[in-house]
Amino acid sequence: MRRQFDGNRLLIATHNAGKLDEMRQLFAPLGVEVVGGAEMNLAEPVETEDNFVGNARIKARSAVEATGLPALADDSGIEVDALNGAPGVYTADWAETPNGRDFKMAMTRTWEELEAKNAPAPRRARFCCTLMLAWPDGHEEVYEGHAPGQIVWPMRGVEGHGYDPIFQPDGYDITFGEMDADEKNRISHRARAFQALIAGSFGR
Repeated sequence: MRRQFDGNRLLIATHNAGKLDEMRQLFAPLGVEVVGGAEMNLAEPVETEDNFVGNARIKARSAVEATGLPALADDSGIEVDALNGAPGVYTADWAETPNGRDFKMAMTRTWEELEAKNAPAPRRARFCCTLMLAWPDGHEEVYEGHAPGQIVWPMRGVEGHGYDPIFQPDGYDITFGEMDADEKNRISHRARAFQALIAGSFGR
């Protein structure tokens, strides 16, 4: 039996404004107020694991230890088949620069590496999301979601964040970057992980 979350305010262990906005929209219908790590002045822990679950655990446990509150952490990324699953857990790292994250640079690198490999079309990929809900007593619940699709070029759309402008989900002829938030939040990897979370730990 999965543990139920019975509060009305949930700490989201992220400093990523895009992720926080998505979470805020997803939780709004449930009457759960969302507060982000930056709002709580939490430090960003170093993510040292080579898998999504491990890095989500680092973020969730760090937030719990700093606040004494239950916390939800997300670790997500895009896995490209022809790049042997890269960038995967290093998705954000590919965008790092001395002046902050540059996802146009990261998307360009992704496409150039596919071109260098002469990868055949369709260039299959999937977005992955792992959610870790952690409590102060050490209990944890893990939920995962995936969104399959393909990498396209050039970049299309200004919605969303991260690699959204080069990811075209299966069943659509537009990218996540061209998709309105309501539609994306219905089919995204994060939405699917969130649906599992709600069914498992919110009883709704």
